[in-house]
Amino acid sequence: MLVTVGRIGRAHGLKGEVGIDVRTDEPDRRFADGSVVVTDAKVTRTLTVAASRWHSGRLLVKFAEVPDRTAAEQLRNLVLQAEVDEDERPEDPEEYYDRELVGLAVRTTDGADVGEVIDVVHLPAQDLLEIRRTAGNVVLVPLVEELVPEINVDKQYVVVADRPGLLDPDGAEVVPTDEA
Repeated sequence: MLVTVGRIGRAHGLKGEVGIDVRTDEPDRRFADGSVVVTDAKVTRTLTVAASRWHSGRLLVKFAEVPDRTAAEQLRNLVLQAEVDEDERPEDPEEYYDRELVGLAVRTTDGADVGEVIDVVHLPAQDLLEIRRTAGNVVLVPLVEELVPEINVDKQYVVVADRPGLLDPDGAEVVPTDEA
């Protein structure tokens, strides 16, 4: 199964290194020397990591198939995917692959079934669960322990601690303003 692990950024230096916009919690594992990734372009291309290093908080990768800066510049903005075994799990037991969460039933802390996880949205500040409610609408719930206190992949559900307006936007509390 292919999973997205990064996006190629701008070229770095003259020898074909590129910056990587990391999209995995395991960059040192996915971009280790000898690792293979594929691009999601119209013409799929296989790239082998020759070397990787962190520089000023940014992951730089040299691919064996990219000899120089000119070749590196042609790869900019390509999304990189890695082959991951269907049974593979992240090393940290508190982490999950998106594919493990999509399709899980969503329950509230009082046990009410409210919908299903249809996607995981990755933002710079935090990840969000995209949930299709049984009422038909879609809501986004921040994937933080206070709001998602339990994830049980084996039993196929997540628990959401509902707050006013979280699962039902129409149920949000209205704060009066002092406008005259």
